Amino acid sequence: MADRLQWKIPGRISRLEELAYNLWWSWQPDARDLFRNVDYVRWRVDHNPVKELREVTPERLQQLAADPEFVALYDRVMAAFDAGVHSGRTWFGTSFPDMLDGPVAYFSMEFAIHNSLPIYAGGLGILAGDTCKEASGLGVPLVGVGFMYPQGYFRQHITGQGAQEERYRQLDFDEAPILPVAAADGSRLLVRVPLGKRAVHVSVWRVRVGRVDVYLLDTNVSENTPRHRQLSARLYVADLESRLQQEIVLGMGGVQVLRALGIKPAVWHANEGHTAFMTLERVREEMHAGLSFAEAARKVRSRTIFTTHTPVPAGQDAFPMDLVETYLADYCDSLRVDRRECLGLGQMPGSPGGPFTMAALAMRLSEHRYGVSRIHGEVARRMWQVLWPDREVDDVPVFHITNGIHTPTWVAPEMSEVFDQYLGADWLERHDDVSIWEKVADIPDHVLWNVRRALKHKLIEGVDELAQRAWAAKDVEPHHLVGIGALLHPEVLTIGFVRRFAEYKRPTLLFRDIERLKRLVREQFRPVQLVFAGKSHPADFASKELVSRVFNLSLDRDFMGRVAFLEDYNMHMAHYLAHGVDVWLNTPRRLNEACGTSGMKAVLNGVIHMSVRDGWWDEACNGTNGWAIGDVVKPPSNDEEDAMDAESVYRILERDVVPLFYMRDRQGVPHGWMAMVKESIRTLAPRFSTRRMMKEYIECSLGPVCRARP
Repeated sequence: MADRLQWKIPGRISRLEELAYNLWWSWQPDARDLFRNVDYVRWRVDHNPVKELREVTPERLQQLAADPEFVALYDRVMAAFDAGVHSGRTWFGTSFPDMLDGPVAYFSMEFAIHNSLPIYAGGLGILAGDTCKEASGLGVPLVGVGFMYPQGYFRQHITGQGAQEERYRQLDFDEAPILPVAAADGSRLLVRVPLGKRAVHVSVWRVRVGRVDVYLLDTNVSENTPRHRQLSARLYVADLESRLQQEIVLGMGGVQVLRALGIKPAVWHANEGHTAFMTLERVREEMHAGLSFAEAARKVRSRTIFTTHTPVPAGQDAFPMDLVETYLADYCDSLRVDRRECLGLGQMPGSPGGPFTMAALAMRLSEHRYGVSRIHGEVARRMWQVLWPDREVDDVPVFHITNGIHTPTWVAPEMSEVFDQYLGADWLERHDDVSIWEKVADIPDHVLWNVRRALKHKLIEGVDELAQRAWAAKDVEPHHLVGIGALLHPEVLTIGFVRRFAEYKRPTLLFRDIERLKRLVREQFRPVQLVFAGKSHPADFASKELVSRVFNLSLDRDFMGRVAFLEDYNMHMAHYLAHGVDVWLNTPRRLNEACGTSGMKAVLNGVIHMSVRDGWWDEACNGTNGWAIGDVVKPPSNDEEDAMDAESVYRILERDVVPLFYMRDRQGVPHGWMAMVKESIRTLAPRFSTRRMMKEYIECSLGPVCRARP
């Protein structure tokens, strides 16, 4: 590792730099406390140890090295770091010592690991980041491959007219937890990826995530043309040609990077169709080694896992065939394979000349294919039966492994302390064990209620701070302070609608009967307040209109400042919201939500879930651990579905949620509410974790893949 900071760090605490460059610290409370104690003011601004160590004075570091309390904490953290990152004894190594002869190569378009590395847009990236963290914890040999986006995803600003405005901020590489990857001779590693008639040069950055390395590809190098240098600048560009180029670079270039590093994966995992070109690059390698096209495809397939996250055909990445042929014609010709046979791997049956669909390519060149919830598996089998026309829907070889969340990342410190006391000090090491969660019943109601109140106060304080910053930056008009939450109250029942804004998620469903909603919000003794947060894709103008509508409705005086839209939703804000609201609301159109992991983060922290029975909630809701909106069966029209679900939401709020929340004893504790909170945590926390998810992948997928390996 390049010694960027060692000149200023005293020898007694010299490993602070090593720790800062490994995002293991981000899910370790003691490690976060360590960096918080370095310089609390700087820490509060960015929560970024690399930036903090760059800016802190050498004198302050000398003081810390001479402080017995700081040194004792430092020693404790570094001992835990060595045990968690460098120890050879792991769950995977002990349970499956001979399963793999190389790592799992995990390809993803985005990785959300921590807010200091903003190269993610939403749920797909959160899942990828949580997967890497859990792989580290379990000792699963995994290497991630993705893109280094120096402009990342956009920062969201809501204008005076309520419109979403996209702002991009250049990442300062010197302040990010990333390091350049060098070639064997010490020079910067570069790989050359053919892109049509030209080639693009790709450099590589490494991110340490505990035991796991994530390699991020970057085209912003001097050897490239100005256009190609911008290729990796932003996530999910709208231009189809640029998107295709990105996916070729990620898939084919990612394989070349692993080869250049001497990494020989035993298994390859494509996280969504964006990454599917990595299968074609491996077919090329096998053919150059002497296999026929069919043999090479069969060998690649035997080592590949594909996870699809998209339940509707319109959501699949698809490119015009003439555009794909422009970039892959030479690739096909170099293999001496008929272009129709080669490019046909990405086409749907019966559509010659139709678009090239990335998920179809991944389906054809994967042995194991998974949806991300039980109901999504059913939807995926119906959607992809076209690739197996001789099979009944139930026999289509697409299965499901329901997503989960990385518990250490998403549990609030305050809630973790309660679990330490009542579940046992080792609960975190055993958090996928259903039996330990039975002890949730032993937590006194008043103890759990006080933690819930503290988390909501923390959320409201955070919202107030955001409003103050916006006011100081002159980013808002005075009356807009209401719309960004300045009048929210910590004792009011708070419902959160927090997710990517998209039409199918129906963020405005609550406003269908606006007068009925106003009565709920304005009720004198049992009021309700609503907190919205989320971004719309820059090119999704219909969804951007929904953002505008929600924000402008929040300014309606009849809502008394109890409706707020929090701009620029990110991973840091997600913690406050998933910890602090009382009810987590989810209203997707049926069969449109593949999984929806945000609610899992909330229930872990005592937030009760209220959702349409889609995605994970269809298999999670038991009638006593949350609320199900509407009926299971999808109505024949969207308008009927909206009417049914809006009525259901209002009825549940009026008859169940509001009365239960405000029914208190003399000490102000809502025992009925606490009973539902406990049932939610007990039944959901162990089931919907990445630990359970990773173990399922190992048992259901990695083992069979390895046994089938030639």
